[in-house]
Amino acid sequence: MGTVAVTDSTFEADVLKSAKPVLVDFWAEWCGPCKQIGPALELIADELDGAVTIAKLNIEESPTTPSRYGVRGIPTMMLFKDGQMTSMKVGAMPKQKILDWLAETGVKAAA
Repeated sequence: MGTVAVTDSTFEADVLKSAKPVLVDFWAEWCGPCKQIGPALELIADELDGAVTIAKLNIEESPTTPSRYGVRGIPTMMLFKDGQMTSMKVGAMPKQKILDWLAETGVKAAA
């Protein structure tokens, strides 16, 4: 399925009201580390399709949501479950580290 773009106006419906966990990647076009993790997040979105939604929020185009959640540096990844932010990682990580983090929070690929 790949990643989905979310904005300030769609955040509540796409993330907070989602029936499954949502990993939100807060990023910007000019951010080198954000571009580094982009391909890994696309792969994870495909591998874990059905278990988690991978959403990308551009902080330049949608500044309200990052400020509401205290995003100070990017890339910042936040995991939301049942409308609540349950875990957060700041900085670029390799794909396996992101998968390990998701597994620690209970998000795993369907068997």
